[in-house]
Order: sequence, then structure tokens, then C-alpha cells
Amino acid sequence: MAVISIGSTGLSAEQNGFGALPIQRISKEDAVYLLRKAYDGGMRFFDTARAYSDSEEKVGAAFEGMREKVIIATKTGAQNSEDFWKDLETSLTKLKTDYIDIYQFHNPSFIPVPGHESGLYEAMLEAKRQGKIRHIGITNHSLALAGEIIESGLYETIQYPMSYLSTDEELALVDAAAEKGMAFIAMKALAGGLITHSAAACAYLTKYKNLIPIWGVQRENELDEFLSYIPDCPQLTDEMMAVIEKDRAQLQGDFCRGCGYCMPCPMGIVIPVSARVSLMLRRAPLSISINDETKEQMQRVENCIECGQCAAKCPYHLNTPELLKRNYKDYMEVLAGKPL
Repeated sequence: MAVISIGSTGLSAEQNGFGALPIQRISKEDAVYLLRKAYDGGMRFFDTARAYSDSEEKVGAAFEGMREKVIIATKTGAQNSEDFWKDLETSLTKLKTDYIDIYQFHNPSFIPVPGHESGLYEAMLEAKRQGKIRHIGITNHSLALAGEIIESGLYETIQYPMSYLSTDEELALVDAAAEKGMAFIAMKALAGGLITHSAAACAYLTKYKNLIPIWGVQRENELDEFLSYIPDCPQLTDEMMAVIEKDRAQLQGDFCRGCGYCMPCPMGIVIPVSARVSLMLRRAPLSISINDETKEQMQRVENCIECGQCAAKCPYHLNTPELLKRNYKDYMEVLAGKPL
């Protein structure tokens, strides 16, 4: 896998990044072990967020004393300049650093621009002037907003879900970003677990030279898989393309990406699980999906009052209540012994 330039930032890293959202689910000791092993294996780009509970703290503990050897990207969900500065100072403290390489607005519903009443973009510029951040980025899940962000020319990086299941319109964002000199940080490169052939996923995405995928890592065996692609990047073979085309035929379209922006549900439904269970049943062992925890979560779908809150918040404009009904029906049929 090649070392690439991260847009026009002047930074460079292996085209193989560490997504630190999942490490909030494991102990600090285990997280530090994984992060350091990732570094030892060649990873240099680490992405976290203020919203990922203690993820920043774990990243900070892992890289204390070797800060200049890694690239750290984190995010703020602040809606105004006052909260921006609070988030920034908290992140700097948790990360045990005096600067952040790439500071990103975290999935805002609007594009922070100079002169906006929120004052957010001016706060970013001032933080950069002070040396507390080095580069300005933004993340999003909305195709329309992502296009506007790229066109604005105000950002050095954009982070957006991207995988071989992405639509042609989404894939076009990568080239559009390249034309603006922007780095493209690909989250959900395994489509939230729907893609199980990581080598094909890696080979497909790394053909874009301005794109760095960040793999969500929680277990050592997952990390080992991604580290095995350094320095020898998998080649996009005919066999891999056959896997990709099969997955596209089965999975592309109106599927839940598991981003969680529909949550919380007023009826306690775990939507990112319940709206995806049909696909997981087709792809994962039944022992994973047909267990007591999943059964309990799926039973909550019966409580859906179709209030529409989830659909209104979905960045992919899915009819979430209908998706829940379909998945619940499939789940109950599998429990009854019927094939999908």
C-alpha cells in the first residue's frame, strides 16, 4: 500500500488509516495496545472525535511522547464558537497534545462558512492561527451537502462514507475533491460490516490517490487483516471484481448504513441493528444474528409508532419505519425456519 499525500495539507501517510470510534467499546489497556500495534505495523493516520466518549483519551495515552510521529484527526460537533473552543481545549487535553493535525466539523447540518452567524469558520481560522490546529476538515453523510462542501473550496479534507457499494454520484465526489486539491477520508469503507472481503474493499478504494480509508478497529484480528496490506496493497483482480459485482447486486440501494444519526428512538428501538438485520442474516453466521440480544432488540420493532423522527433524521433519506417492518418480517421468518 502506497504512502500518499493528504490533499494539499503537506501531510502524507500510508493509504491505510485507523478509525478510532470502536475503541470506545474496549478497555484503555486493550485500546492502547491496538493503537501502538497499528503504528508499529505502518499506520500513521488516526481518526477520532470528541463525540466518541473516551476514544480521544485512549489515542492520547497511546501516542504520548511520540506525537510528531502520527497524524491525528479529530472532530467537533459544536454549533457555535463558544462550544467550539470548549471542545477544542477538551480534545487537546484528552489527546495529550498542543496541536491537532486535522480538526473537522462533525456532520453539521449546514456548511460553516465565513460570515455565518455561528462564527464556526472564523473560530477554525483563529485556532489555526494560534497553532492549535494545522488543517481544517469537515465530515458529512449528505450527498448534496458533500458536493457543496467540495465546491466551496473552504476545506482541506472531507470525510464521507465510501465503499464499493457507493453509488456513481457518491464515487464522483472523490474525483471532485481531487480537482480541488482536497483529501478524501473514507469512513465506513466496509459499509458498516456488510462488506466482508476486506482485500477487495481495500483494492477498490486505494485506486483513488487522494483517498485514505479509515478502518474501524476493535479487535486484534481485524487490525492484523488491515496491517497485512502494508506495504503490499492488494491488486484489484478479476476474482475481486466478481465479489464486488455480486455484493453490489445484493446490497446496493436503500440499505441502512448503520451511521446512527436516526437515534435515539422514542420507543427504544435500536435502529442501526434492526434496520440491517436482513442483510446481516444473509452475510453473517446465524449464531451472531439469532441470539438473545438480537431477539430482544428485534422485538422492540413491534413498538414502532411510525412517528417519522428516524426518517426525518436519516442522511440517506430512507423510509426507516418501512425498512424496520421489512427487516422484522424477514427476521421472524428466519426464526420460523424459513429461508430468506
